[in-house]
Amino acid sequence: MQSYYITERRQFAGSETERRARLLQTIGKASAAGVDYIQLREKDLTIRELERLAAEALRVMRGEGTSRLLINHRTDVALAVGADGVHLTSEDIAASEARALASKVRTERFLIAASCHSTQEVRLAESHGADFVVLAPVFEKRGMNGIGVQVLREAAQKDRTPDTRVEAGDTRRRFAVFALGGVNMERAPLCAAAGAAGIAGIRLFQQCEDLPGLVRAIREL
Repeated sequence: MQSYYITERRQFAGSETERRARLLQTIGKASAAGVDYIQLREKDLTIRELERLAAEALRVMRGEGTSRLLINHRTDVALAVGADGVHLTSEDIAASEARALASKVRTERFLIAASCHSTQEVRLAESHGADFVVLAPVFEKRGMNGIGVQVLREAAQKDRTPDTRVEAGDTRRRFAVFALGGVNMERAPLCAAAGAAGIAGIRLFQQCEDLPGLVRAIREL
């Protein structure tokens, strides 16, 4: 399975400067550990601040590993800084529209992920050309009811062939669905058994003291 780290600098203690420094340090460690995707999800920043932080994150990542950086919500920022792709929320433009925008300025592959909360939303994102989706919340979290492993199974099993591993963005394989929401390493095997392509999380990665070990454990599921 693949790993997908979603950032949240406000979880770190200290001043804003200290939080950003801690975040960039964690991004570097995650990239060096082999995390497949890192989603910069700092929703409270202005466009200019987000662009600056994204550029700094890319510099850190390029020096540490081969992780791919996705910018939350802002296709324009992702294209401007040379990020690997964008993560679209349920309120954003469709993946097909983001693809059309990217095709005007990019010749190389531009990854498009999408947030989904049901099987129907997964199918819609797929029909619009998203490379993969993050389905949430799978498990109950902070009083919010999870959609359950069965919904994850239904969303992830389309055109599934037995014993086929899934990689996001690989058109030769079935559509990739990442599990998010209350997922920990105790619950991760349930997601793997349901056919998830990978595990997404914030605290799971951001508060982990052994990121290389975590990434290895996820890959082995």
